[in-house]
Amino acid sequence: MKLKDQVAIVTGAGRNIGEDTSKLLAREGAAIAVVDLDKARGDKVAADIVAAGGKAKAFVCDVGKEADILKCVADVKAAFGRVDILVNNAAVSDNKNMFDITLEDWNRVLAITLTSPFLFGRAAAKEMISGGKGGKIVNVSSTSGYYGRDRATGYTAAKGGVVNLTKSMAIQLAPHNIRVNAVVPNKIGSPVGKDEFDPTRPVLNLVGRPGVPNDLANAVLFLVSDESSFIVATALFVDGGCTALMPGNS
Repeated sequence: MKLKDQVAIVTGAGRNIGEDTSKLLAREGAAIAVVDLDKARGDKVAADIVAAGGKAKAFVCDVGKEADILKCVADVKAAFGRVDILVNNAAVSDNKNMFDITLEDWNRVLAITLTSPFLFGRAAAKEMISGGKGGKIVNVSSTSGYYGRDRATGYTAAKGGVVNLTKSMAIQLAPHNIRVNAVVPNKIGSPVGKDEFDPTRPVLNLVGRPGVPNDLANAVLFLVSDESSFIVATALFVDGGCTALMPGNS
């Protein structure tokens, strides 16, 4: 097992990418803190992991609120005794252009999609440092953070911010033996904030199929395992090669 006896926090773990990532890390030996705002979803994922022979506990947390984040990390430490891995996966999108998005929309998207990785990263890193064994943090960005769109204005800004946040966190936490990286998906599983996954949804990439949550889960596992011990401050694209086909690249 690649993650035997380690403790991993996964945010937005009640469905889609977060769910598959939680279950994969659990199969590799990690105890999983299943973090989600929806208690029923979190409880189900944690129960599925336990039923499969793994170790997990659900934690309800509004990642848009600092007090909730601090309490969550403290509760995880109390439940499992340590924190080794953090996967900042929770996000929301506005799906609006700059003339339609309200300031309230903008602030909510940034709080959940960009500020949350910072606050969760800081709180988890403190526990990793106090534990004396370092740790690994993976932030989930998006191809939307690299290219402009005609909508999702707050989301593109937030996901772009996640990329540079990852680099700064990596630089500042490297002396503490904490590796920080990002993954960059494109249209993997259901759209952000939705349950429905349409496998027939048209995609443009080099693989010729839509991405599924386990595609990203495998990339996260690689980045939190010892197999990637020399990889830090990078953004790993898990996009089926779609960015190679972006207009203007030729």
